[in-house]
Amino acid sequence: MNGLQNDLLLKALSGSPVSRPPVWMMRQAGRFLPDYIKLRDKYSFFERCQTPELATEITVMPVDQVGVDAAIIFSDILVVPQAMGMEVQLIEKVGPILPQPIKSAADLNRIHIPDVNDSLHYVMDALRLTKQTLAGRVPLIGFAGAPWTLLCYMVQGKGSKTFDEAKAFCYTQPETAHELLNRITETTIAYLKAQVAAGADVVQIFDSWGGLLSPEDFETFSLQYIRRIVAALQGTVPVIVFAKGAWFALEEMAATGAQGLGLDWCIKPHLARQMAGPNITLQGNFDPAQLMKPIPEIQKSVKAMIDAFGPQRYIANLGHGILPNIPVDHAKAFIEAVKNYA
Repeated sequence: MNGLQNDLLLKALSGSPVSRPPVWMMRQAGRFLPDYIKLRDKYSFFERCQTPELATEITVMPVDQVGVDAAIIFSDILVVPQAMGMEVQLIEKVGPILPQPIKSAADLNRIHIPDVNDSLHYVMDALRLTKQTLAGRVPLIGFAGAPWTLLCYMVQGKGSKTFDEAKAFCYTQPETAHELLNRITETTIAYLKAQVAAGADVVQIFDSWGGLLSPEDFETFSLQYIRRIVAALQGTVPVIVFAKGAWFALEEMAATGAQGLGLDWCIKPHLARQMAGPNITLQGNFDPAQLMKPIPEIQKSVKAMIDAFGPQRYIANLGHGILPNIPVDHAKAFIEAVKNYA
């Protein structure tokens, strides 16, 4: 027994029959919840991440307030570049700034593969405390950014819609790019293993910028590294891979050994199932902006989404993170519509 009162997520990921699909929302820990906004106004982003009591409070909030079937630890993918020696600033309403980006092989001297239990101990502390606080109510999800997505920020130095500089870096300095990806991969493997040891029941790998690459480049600069991470975690906990916009690689991602694949809203459910095959769980893919619809419309759309995916081997979720302006009762309506699915 896994000791959980609600293990729908783990059942769905293992392919066991479920009475209904489990549901959670990416970025559910914060952003749209008024209680989170109070904490945001009081503490800086990294204070919230690095104080286990605050991270725990934020992680558990959506379980208490909207009734999701899983908690995801409150943190950020950019804690990894930070632990590797880069300065990372997270500025409200501006986004991430890395003031000294990597531009050449010489810049690699500034970063290292850290001891994650030392440099990222606060994440593990938060996982342990959250696990204790949840007391088996729902599973706890840990996560990390995919190496390609982290390279994008480490080279570009800030957010971007296209990450042209990061791509140019890979094309003009491929050896340096692969050395950087390699170091990020090693760090991420150690980091996710430490999260599992600290109590994560599931881990998700976020490749937010995977869809910016061509299918060939996705294999070269992203998927081969994700494959290594998934392989390193085999036999520990289920792994979900979410590469936004990279639907063209669903077949290859399904072959990594991951138990789940996250989908954005730009692919039809039957096509996703056809490409991924029957032996992997699909997660998604409600457009977060659709949560602005009137509640009866949300309920209708959720039912149609589950009908299209089928209730087995499926996790209801959004196709990307929840938006900050979503009314709490609309988020709740989304969750309830999944719970009431018949």
